[in-house]
Amino acid sequence: MIQSESKQEEAYQCFIEGNYEKAAALYEQTIASDPTDPSNYWYVGLCLLLQGQEAEAQTTWLLAMSEAELEDVEEWAAELVKVLETEAERRETIADIQLAWAIRRHLREVVPERVDNLLKIMQLSIKLDTLSEEELESLEITPLLRSSETGVVEPALLLQTLQELLEYAPRTPLTLEFAEATLKHASDLKSDFVYELMTVAIKQAYRGNYYHFGTHLAELCLQLEPEDLGALGHLVTFYQRSDRYEESIAVAKKYYSLVQTLPGKAYGGFLMLKALVVAGGSSQEAYTLLEEHLDILKALVEQHPLSLDQGQTLSLFTTTFFLPYLRDDLAGNRWFHNQIAKLCQDNIQVYAKEHVEKFAHRSAEAKLAKCNSSKKLKIGYISGCLRRHSVGWLARWLFQHHDRDRFDVYTYFINSPSDAPFSQRWFVSQSTQANFLGIDGIEAAEAVYQDQIDILVDLDSISLDTTCEAMALKPAPIQATWLGWDGSGLPAIDYFLADPYVLPDTAEAHYAEKVWRLPHTYIAVDGFEVDVPTLRRSHLDIPDESIIYLSSQKGQKRHPETTRHQMQILQAVPNSYFLIKGGADEERIKTAFKQAAEEEGVDPSRLRFLSESASEATHRANLSIADIVLDTYPYNGATTTLETLWMGIPLVTRVGQHFSSRNSYGMMMNAGVTEGIAYTAEEYINWGIRLGTDSALREQITWKLRLSRRTSPLWNAAAFTRDMEQAYEQMWALL
Repeated sequence: MIQSESKQEEAYQCFIEGNYEKAAALYEQTIASDPTDPSNYWYVGLCLLLQGQEAEAQTTWLLAMSEAELEDVEEWAAELVKVLETEAERRETIADIQLAWAIRRHLREVVPERVDNLLKIMQLSIKLDTLSEEELESLEITPLLRSSETGVVEPALLLQTLQELLEYAPRTPLTLEFAEATLKHASDLKSDFVYELMTVAIKQAYRGNYYHFGTHLAELCLQLEPEDLGALGHLVTFYQRSDRYEESIAVAKKYYSLVQTLPGKAYGGFLMLKALVVAGGSSQEAYTLLEEHLDILKALVEQHPLSLDQGQTLSLFTTTFFLPYLRDDLAGNRWFHNQIAKLCQDNIQVYAKEHVEKFAHRSAEAKLAKCNSSKKLKIGYISGCLRRHSVGWLARWLFQHHDRDRFDVYTYFINSPSDAPFSQRWFVSQSTQANFLGIDGIEAAEAVYQDQIDILVDLDSISLDTTCEAMALKPAPIQATWLGWDGSGLPAIDYFLADPYVLPDTAEAHYAEKVWRLPHTYIAVDGFEVDVPTLRRSHLDIPDESIIYLSSQKGQKRHPETTRHQMQILQAVPNSYFLIKGGADEERIKTAFKQAAEEEGVDPSRLRFLSESASEATHRANLSIADIVLDTYPYNGATTTLETLWMGIPLVTRVGQHFSSRNSYGMMMNAGVTEGIAYTAEEYINWGIRLGTDSALREQITWKLRLSRRTSPLWNAAAFTRDMEQAYEQMWALL
């Protein structure tokens, strides 16, 4: 027996050293001297397996098992399992993934329904980059997890496997089925499962536009935790982006009913407004909620808590977002924007104090560097919208025309895919350095700081909390907001770039930032790509001699008062039709417009509701079907207005107090067209009627717009870029 044990030790040492042939021979000698110890057979088979002799290994184990007494079979099988499990774990420890995978595959032959082994096979296949849908299906682990007969599954191992699978193959149907099957075994780690599922849901939905996938994961989270506020909050957006507006409203209402704190109520009110306004046609309910929402925001401002955590703070940035959509009140809206932004920044400077202090040194260094008159300025642009988005379409020209001899251009993409063709073509290729970041504002600010950016330009304003957090940390000595929205109100922002039209001198008193007016326009483009039209009057059953009005805006811009004014125009112009286009709840929008039409004596059959175009270029081409475009108020078009003017189509717009209610006015002034600019509701209606009944006037405006392509600053992006660069140099001189 002593000699047998010595042989076993020698055999195992050879095994560990990788001398499998000698180890197998020694184990066989041990079997010859003591055939009653089955462990030797297990190691002989293992040696054969590791030499690639899989069939021989299986035969060895089966022969050994056939020699076992009936009462010993279960014990021997357990010993074989232990040997294989131990060796698989050892191989995993030394990163011998391929052999670990092979051993676990053979272990499955012995214990086919052992869930922990199947999970580890999945993990190893992921590491080897070999896990296919076919293999995942062949493992049959999802049915096992669903089975009521499955025993206890280690939640931590299950969670780790789920995390790796979601990262490896997130959007396959089998992955979603596996994720759903794990819920039954997640009771001890519910919060961890919800966190992992929502992390992937957020990444895939916002970065990849896979909102259906994000919806599925968020719904799984709610099966675990029906009142999880994080899942509910994101689900509001996921449903909206999946055109499930009624469900979005229902989830927003549930969120609002659950929160009790002032910050929670403020964010809940925003979600409610978002769900109602984006869907369109919910005006009365939205206006009733607005008053309550403003009271909550006012109470929050008065309380000014300085102990909010990161999640609470970031959720507050967007709480004032829908104010300019619902009312044209410059003083009132700006007060709320500024106060909430300051509250957020004050809290960020508490929970990220070390970063704030670190970044403050950059301003001192920059003032010293300013003495160098030949310094090449580093301009950083930060945004989550430098992609196929209105901001992306408009900002690309600035990147294209930047003077690389005077400026280095750094781009900070927030939560955007690094392989997006649009981003690569227009921004990455035109950047000195491109940085693709996630949704961590502190990480983004650190990247800006490390790059030693001189002037950081925010293109998102309050539309993206990550960008707001980064800007609030002040990682650059000079910071400005441009293009993406109105001014954010953050004290850390030095300048808000505008022009003499979109913000008059009287507006400056209402901004926390200094309003920096460019000499002509705050935006210019060299033009737009235009494809072949896909819309014809005959497609819409509209006679050739009819007058066609068009409005193509999203649901949040559909103000009920403006809708009534548009119907009054239609009622006054015989043989006219109105085309309505833009993302929203189709049934709500149809109901709202048809009701307004009937109230104003317009036959609803004169309305046409259009679906989205296949591409932006096709959308622009299809604008040519319209005789007149009717703008929205109090939130005007911006990109849509530029596209309308570029296509030479007369536009009727109403001018208000707010940045968002003066966009079209400024663009028309820069295009040299005043016909169609209204300052009151009555003027808006009159211009709509006049343009609909005066073909000569329409032709005159179209001719003006065509000529403007040669002379207007609106269509000269190179000159506009020089104005922007001069502004940057002047800002630097004022540091």
